[in-house]
Amino acid sequence: MTDSGSKLKIWKFLKIILSSLLITVLLLFTVASIRTLSLDVNVGLQLAHWEKTNNISLVIDHHQREELLANFKEAIRIPTVSFSETEINTTALLEFDRFLRKAFPTVFSSSLVHHELVGNYSHLFRVQGSQPDLVPYLLLAHIDVVPATESDGWEAPPFSAKEMDGFIYGRGTIDDKGSVMGILQALEYLLIKGYAPRRGFYIGLGHDEEVSGLNGAKNIVRILKQNGVQLAFVLDEGLAVIDGIISGLDGPAALIGVSEKGSATVKLTVSMLPGHASMPPRETSIGILAAAVKRLEENPMPRLFGLGPERYTFEHLAHKFKLPMKFVMSNLWLFSPLLGRLLERQENTNAFVRTTTAVTMFNAGVKVNVIPSLAEAHVNLRIHSAQSLQEVLDLIHATVADQRVKIELVEGFDPLPVSSADEKSFGYQIIKKTVLDMFPTVTVAPGICVGNTDSRHFKDLTSNIYRFAPAWFKPGDPQRFHGINERISKKNYEEFVVFFFNLIQNCDIQKLPEPHSSVHEL
Repeated sequence: MTDSGSKLKIWKFLKIILSSLLITVLLLFTVASIRTLSLDVNVGLQLAHWEKTNNISLVIDHHQREELLANFKEAIRIPTVSFSETEINTTALLEFDRFLRKAFPTVFSSSLVHHELVGNYSHLFRVQGSQPDLVPYLLLAHIDVVPATESDGWEAPPFSAKEMDGFIYGRGTIDDKGSVMGILQALEYLLIKGYAPRRGFYIGLGHDEEVSGLNGAKNIVRILKQNGVQLAFVLDEGLAVIDGIISGLDGPAALIGVSEKGSATVKLTVSMLPGHASMPPRETSIGILAAAVKRLEENPMPRLFGLGPERYTFEHLAHKFKLPMKFVMSNLWLFSPLLGRLLERQENTNAFVRTTTAVTMFNAGVKVNVIPSLAEAHVNLRIHSAQSLQEVLDLIHATVADQRVKIELVEGFDPLPVSSADEKSFGYQIIKKTVLDMFPTVTVAPGICVGNTDSRHFKDLTSNIYRFAPAWFKPGDPQRFHGINERISKKNYEEFVVFFFNLIQNCDIQKLPEPHSSVHEL
């Protein structure tokens, strides 16, 4: 065969390969473009004909507004602090019990409501429905708060409930007394108006959520199990309405948490013989441990963006972005690695991408001239939905790679199951409808909680657990969560009350409507 003939065959072969590649690229681009456009008409059940429920409207007059704000401020002033699993402010919790009975007399006296104390300080309310065949649901919140002192830099004392520029400042305004008071205030108003629900429901108020909920939420679960209760869904705190938080997103978005990351606390320990600082060894316990910690920080857990529920968050929000991000987010089946690399560059979005690793405690040494025999560090990890606790522990061992460093799991659990968010998901669609009835311009999307809530204890009672409260977060607000200057606007707290007032009534249907039309649903 001549050289020219060989070159011709090679050229024909290359043309076939190039043509195939071009066709593949065009097909991918066409599929991606169709998918991008289809997301704009993802209206779900929004236009469907909902079963009539004859909802009572809530118009809060001036007197009621003053009363509900006064009650809310009083709740904030009671320092129901959980310091640790063994140290909680029981005096404040008992005071809070007395306060609730005074603030919501109709709730505590109604024949429709059964109340019991759980674990001495938590509360469980059962609200009787007129149709026992309808599966009940649970509204969950927690009374306790994390510690706070004025010396941390608060603009107002953290338990003063001081009002400034239309905001009420104080620990617990968002986490989580807004929900505690909003739920009970809504029920109080409904009962006063003579409302009797068709679908029964429960209200659970835990007293130790900030320290794992082992005596509050877990005991509430135990009682429900003993009574053979199964739940249609659980709604707890978690995500919120974000406005201006995600760069490039056009307008506010209500994110309903459909899962939580797992969690682990790992202790690293190095033990050596003690010595005098004048005759130091080549490596000390502190140096060995510091090197191990440094390796963990320099080698983060693998990037897993797109393999968990965070993918659906961005796909649902895609149509609210401009090109080219709209195109990228609409087609994460293709662009997940690209978007993951972009998100990991910022601390507040890196949590969506991977299991995060944070060194939170480092203890060693007792005297300046003594080389310590023991050095300890605690590492906190929040586990991505696509990983397991055991996989994370294996990666820590592989990264530390030093037999002198003892690695011990203090506590931990796997990521929570992912609850459904499709058109047949009763709880999700009820929450979504309630949000859109109140805030028609808000985009609703499923989300992932990077922190943990009491709701994780309820996974045996329902497969549908959602984490959302109608708090509005603008730039800077997420940092107030467990931080300084936690606050809520008076208007937003009133929206909490209206939200739960409407949600309880929206649950009084037997089933969801059929979708309005056949549309693309993620």
